[in-house]
Amino acid sequence: MDIVLTILVWAFPVLLAITLHEAAHGYAARHFGDPTAFLAGRISLNPLRHIDPVGTIAVPFGIVLLNLVTGASFPPFGWAKAVPVDFGRLRHPKRDMLWVAAAGPAANLAQAFGWGLMLGLQNALDGYGGDLFYQMGVAGIMVNLALMLLNLLPIPPLDGGRIAISLLPAPLAYRFAQLERYGFMILIALLYLRVLDYLVWPLIAPLKAIIMALTGA
Repeated sequence: MDIVLTILVWAFPVLLAITLHEAAHGYAARHFGDPTAFLAGRISLNPLRHIDPVGTIAVPFGIVLLNLVTGASFPPFGWAKAVPVDFGRLRHPKRDMLWVAAAGPAANLAQAFGWGLMLGLQNALDGYGGDLFYQMGVAGIMVNLALMLLNLLPIPPLDGGRIAISLLPAPLAYRFAQLERYGFMILIALLYLRVLDYLVWPLIAPLKAIIMALTGA
């Protein structure tokens, strides 16, 4: 029963966080001149269009179950199928890359505040919706903060890497972009060596506290 309740609490926030993250990339790309994601039907709130069986389902829920079984507290995170973006079709490719990349983490930050506001409303209604809704709201804040912070790491092809490429002078940006082929391996190494335990995950609790304080959650 604990496993079923845990999945119920986390399933919707995880799917929504990943879906809106990817849709935001596609919307920003279309806004700045690249209709590739739009033509591929990826500017959509339908999670089925964005789900990656490993990154959207196996990894986040594997982490949730690992936490439940072992008592660990690893923040759940995951990924979806990357939204196709042809940066060459953007009106100002190097400059607009920053806004397209930043749209995903911005969507997660907005969702974290959205969950906080719903919890604030629940408090104002004397706990209407019960403990399960409260736990889902907290899960929504945490998963969106984890996804935002992870994607802001300056490692291409993560969003932080794209932002760095946009900001660096052209020669340095070109060299930095060559890391993209190794980006996933670098991320796995950081996870395995628990570097993120010091660089990223400690930021979740204070940011969560700030959001809950600002929203009355």
